[in-house]
Amino acid sequence: MSAGEVPADAAAFCAELVRSHDFVRYTATLFVPAPERRALLALYAFNVEILRVRDQVTQPLPGEIRLQWWTDMLAGHGHGGVEGNPVAAELLRAIRDFGLPLAPLSRLIEEHQFDLYNDPMPTMAALEGYITETFSALFGLAAGIAGPPSEAGDHLARHAGLAQGMVQVIANLPRDASRRQLLVPQQLLELHGSGMEEVFAGRQTPRLRAALDQLLGEAQQHLKTAFSLLAGVPPETRKVFLPLAMVHRDLRRLWRADNDPFVPQPTSRLRTLWTLWRASRSREFSSR
Repeated sequence: MSAGEVPADAAAFCAELVRSHDFVRYTATLFVPAPERRALLALYAFNVEILRVRDQVTQPLPGEIRLQWWTDMLAGHGHGGVEGNPVAAELLRAIRDFGLPLAPLSRLIEEHQFDLYNDPMPTMAALEGYITETFSALFGLAAGIAGPPSEAGDHLARHAGLAQGMVQVIANLPRDASRRQLLVPQQLLELHGSGMEEVFAGRQTPRLRAALDQLLGEAQQHLKTAFSLLAGVPPETRKVFLPLAMVHRDLRRLWRADNDPFVPQPTSRLRTLWTLWRASRSREFSSR
């Protein structure tokens, strides 16, 4: 697809999709230059589309078919209106303009097939693999848009994604438990004498709390490492890691003794804007 075939309103469509469904990443794009912002929004809109598949189907097979459409599109075997899909059009443009590698995008799709089934996450190693191919991959691809690829950027992306993903697993507990989906590793629950039925019951117990606290401890270590690695990447690249400021905030909230993990606590958009704006002016995320 040539640049001229991209629908005129495709960029606006992607921006609105991300703003509506992933406000933290949308806000982070406001701090990068316009060309990179457009590519980032295409990448994040693609991620939104993949994540939404689980909510748009009632059986796994239709979800598999929808994910396969995206896999085929990346492989150049698109069918069924690639040209008319604004997210696909913008993603292909970003891939071309910024030389994005296709392999991590394809693996992200493949990893999210897990979401279509209610199989429990078995082990910590399995969870780390899932997060690395999804959350960490997004950070890595975003870093490749903001600046030249580097080993330092890849290292940072891995730890940033693991921190964000582990915190997200606990933040999503009310939603996931309501549909009997378990991303907290069974291995971790059993280590503390808990189990998935305790999670699905939606009641916090000391055993479950101990398992969640261990997962939060893992997230905190990855977040600490990520913050220590920020100085090793160019200032323009650091901006795509601004969502770590929200990870830090959410981590502190989830770890409070009075926090009930089964009570949703959405963050207001104003709070998100304020948190990321303050972070953008801090030494960690700026050149000052």
